[in-house]
Amino acid sequence: MNRFVLFFVTTLSLTTSILAQETRVTDLRLNQLTNPLGVDALQPHFSWKIESSKYEVEQEQYQIRVWSTSNKGESVVWDSGKMNSANSTHIPYGGPALQSNQTYYWRVKLTTNKTSDEIESETAHWSMGLLNDADWKADWIGQSTADDVNRESPYLRTDFKLQDKTIASAYLHITAKGMYEAFINGKRVGDEYLSPGWTSYKARIPYQTYDVKDLLGKENGFGIVLGSGWYRGYLAWGDANNHYGSEIASKAQLMVTYTDGTTETISTNSNWTYTHGAIIDSEIYNGELFDAQRHQPEWTTYGFTDTNSKKVVTSASDNAKLIASRNEPIRKKETFLVKEKIITPSGDIVFDFGQNLVGWVEFIHQGKAGDTVRVYHAEILDKEGEFYTENLRAAKQLNTFILNGDSQWVYRPHFTFQGFRYIKIESSAAVNPADFKAIAMYSDMRPTGTLTTSDPLINQLQQNIQWGQRGNFLDVPTDCPQRDERLGWTGDAQAFFNTAAFNYDVKNFFDKWLIDLSIDQRDDGSVPFVIPNVLGENAMGSAGWSDASTIIPWNAYLYYGDKEALKQHYPSMKKWVMYMQNLANEGIYKGGFHFGDWLFYRPNDDNDGRSAVTSKELIAQCFYAHSTEILMKAAETLGYHEESVALKNELQKIKAAFVQEFMTSSGRLISETQTAYVLALHFELIPEALIPQAVERLVTNI
Repeated sequence: MNRFVLFFVTTLSLTTSILAQETRVTDLRLNQLTNPLGVDALQPHFSWKIESSKYEVEQEQYQIRVWSTSNKGESVVWDSGKMNSANSTHIPYGGPALQSNQTYYWRVKLTTNKTSDEIESETAHWSMGLLNDADWKADWIGQSTADDVNRESPYLRTDFKLQDKTIASAYLHITAKGMYEAFINGKRVGDEYLSPGWTSYKARIPYQTYDVKDLLGKENGFGIVLGSGWYRGYLAWGDANNHYGSEIASKAQLMVTYTDGTTETISTNSNWTYTHGAIIDSEIYNGELFDAQRHQPEWTTYGFTDTNSKKVVTSASDNAKLIASRNEPIRKKETFLVKEKIITPSGDIVFDFGQNLVGWVEFIHQGKAGDTVRVYHAEILDKEGEFYTENLRAAKQLNTFILNGDSQWVYRPHFTFQGFRYIKIESSAAVNPADFKAIAMYSDMRPTGTLTTSDPLINQLQQNIQWGQRGNFLDVPTDCPQRDERLGWTGDAQAFFNTAAFNYDVKNFFDKWLIDLSIDQRDDGSVPFVIPNVLGENAMGSAGWSDASTIIPWNAYLYYGDKEALKQHYPSMKKWVMYMQNLANEGIYKGGFHFGDWLFYRPNDDNDGRSAVTSKELIAQCFYAHSTEILMKAAETLGYHEESVALKNELQKIKAAFVQEFMTSSGRLISETQTAYVLALHFELIPEALIPQAVERLVTNI
């Protein structure tokens, strides 16, 4: 009997152990990011996944443990205790105040419905950014106003020595008004590009944090090169530039902690110098002029001197708040080689990469010093087979390189990007297609959804959709990545959000963008056509576009379940709905300019397309109802019950007014279009008894 009990207990123990091993805790994330650096959230959120070879495994209990290390050893910062919960997403930190520039480590232990044994994750980590303005010791530095007028990129630099001690950590916190690339001891810092990204710079400027411990020695050279970027570059149409300022600058703070607990800080200040180098001009739309003969390869090594160096100009801090980057950075992704060399009917040399993408071209060249290579970019060839750029309007999409004679030098732009499949090469020396490659670049979103069918055309459509998203998601959701626009149109973003969230994890990407939306939103609640807003104070308030302020936050909540994010965006959502309410008369929203059914279908045989024109007022009423209903649901979700009831009553008035204003007595809509019926049906504005005939009319129209 005892042997049987021993056998049973041993077998049960082994079985439980095997079950525990077959179930793993994976994909530990803090604020949706893996091991992020420079976090400035005072109460970051923890998330993880459970993977198991067994079916129907569910978490029953979890315990999070956070700790830090110092010269005194390991110190527990927070222990959540054992929490009876199946939740594994957006769990807030609940410990004492986190410290600037500190590294923290965390693990989670859990039990499941299949075993009482605890399953423990691997260790994850994060570092904090600079949480208070007083933590910043650095100055904004740049070049003189006279040099800024010429718009050449300044090369900022300094030398510094570190103590002869073992380094425990070294974090570089850095940003720019413009774009930057940083170098330490001749090595580029990080794998991010077009940093610090694009925000509403007048209100907030993001900074990035890099672990540079492995780049440091006792003697160090530190350099930063700047470009115009979105800050002062040409944006929108015509000659509109300097939207946020005319002078570019950088702010950087390198914080070193030694194993004995002592620290050292190197910051941008008046002791830095600057000169000019290879980047003569750089614009997002027009491209870059790069003279490799002017490059000084030792400029970020210790002891470098340049007789042309000048003292940097420091500038006072402005009203813009420095914030840590909270979304995925832009990185280099896929690489494409030349598929075909084409000689056009007019004799142009064209390379085809076989894929429409957004990024830039890198190449090596056998030409001699002083030779010039011009790289033009286009998405298509015209019907005669010529290089076609008319769709680019005023954008040149031209990168010009002056060679230095080094056959191994990799030529690339720095502060621009292009949308293209084809490039046209103008070169004073022969070019080899094998020396050229196209680099796709976009925000480094995590893939989430896939779709594969038995139909190759549908599969290709899905692939095209994904490439369209990649190419238009460079820190901001844009309408196009190639012509003189590339703006964050709100209508495009709200229409595409659900697809975007299926393809990729876009939570942080859109949270960041929605904060900019709330910043650029007018006090009266009106929302700009584009975010960040570079079109002016009057370019706002259109139905379907401004409703991005309600549609995206709500759909993001449905996708990701982050109630705190919904709460953060709720005031902006409410301001937009109140704006429409204030302009409404007896439940009918008739205010402002509306794009309406933008670029609607115009069939040649249908009375010049006039029958396809949908009433802009009808469309506005549909979105007024939709945003009101969304706000009602958000209010109920967040526990704002009185607001929810008031919005419910308002919604009934809006729906009744829609029927009275936009439906005939026979149940027809005043606009007999697919758009009108789809919106009215989808937003549930048609009385239930009339739905069948509305559906029939829609089907007949189709």
